[in-house]
Amino acid sequence: MDKKSIFFLGISILILIIMLWFVGIDKVIDALKLANMTLLLLALLVQVFLYFLYTLRWQILNKLADMDVSIKKLLPMVLVGLAVNNITPSGRGGGEPVRAYILSKENEEYHFEESLATVVTDRALDTLPFVLLAAITIASMALFFNFDLWLIVVMVAAVIAIIIILAVLIYMCINIEFGKRVDGWIIGLVRRFYKKNSEKLENQIHKAIFGFQDTMKLLISNKKGLIYTLSLSFFIWFLEIFRVYLVFLAFGANVSFIIIAEVFIVSSLVGMIPLLPGGLGAIDGTMILIFSTAGVSPSISAAATVIERLISFWLATILGMVILPYYGSSVLDKISFSSSDEIEESSDDSDE
Repeated sequence: MDKKSIFFLGISILILIIMLWFVGIDKVIDALKLANMTLLLLALLVQVFLYFLYTLRWQILNKLADMDVSIKKLLPMVLVGLAVNNITPSGRGGGEPVRAYILSKENEEYHFEESLATVVTDRALDTLPFVLLAAITIASMALFFNFDLWLIVVMVAAVIAIIIILAVLIYMCINIEFGKRVDGWIIGLVRRFYKKNSEKLENQIHKAIFGFQDTMKLLISNKKGLIYTLSLSFFIWFLEIFRVYLVFLAFGANVSFIIIAEVFIVSSLVGMIPLLPGGLGAIDGTMILIFSTAGVSPSISAAATVIERLISFWLATILGMVILPYYGSSVLDKISFSSSDEIEESSDDSDE
């Protein structure tokens, strides 16, 4: 974990501590003592099952791209990707290149651009149900909750931004000419900011973009596989919401499943804004605030949110960081190219 990640993670934890202090740490502890441990254990099992479903979806996409990798090998990569998402302020996208890189290095017959295409498709299939749920949620909360207009506008803008990004990505994959324009734009940036040995890096970028396009077109053309994985994605989101419902039920909070779903979707939308690692602090605060507005006592809301985040955020972070050393320290270098030496090293590795 680099200094920047540690700094942002520290800020996130500090924000969470301040919120708990305002609610009353003693009240939160009292609420924890009354929790139903059976329901909390069930919520934990649901989360573990979700890790399996994340991996299953990625495995199906890999098979569609002629990359046959077992769930046993993919699961640790998924956990590392989740952990990197959680420690980097990247709008939950920092771990995707990392797991694509690990897959390409663990299986030399698979190229990075191919594995990256399956990872991006996996992320897109996860995002599509979320966009639909977010649109329904925003409309519902605008009608039945007394939110400020600026907050509704921000949420709508965030959903529109996600849709635009997805549309550009899909269009780039089905339109060769548009893909060439993207390639030219990236090459222009490279020539402006990276003078040393730029020709080699440009060739790598050409290869990556066009290889990415080919693999994405192969995945998109398989309608049966996409329908199956998209259905799986909707089921995954249902289980995500069900996990939160179980946690609040464990604390005796009388909140409907619909309210739980709406609050979870809104907090997830906030968490996609690349400001803090994994949305830590922002997601927690949003959940506590809205649940309190919905009639849940602040102490119960805070306690349930803390436990929910321990299950959904910290479990994956700890497991992923424990597994990470197995793949070597160079994996984290692929999160971002912070220096020209790293870019050159990456380019050299690809040639080999």
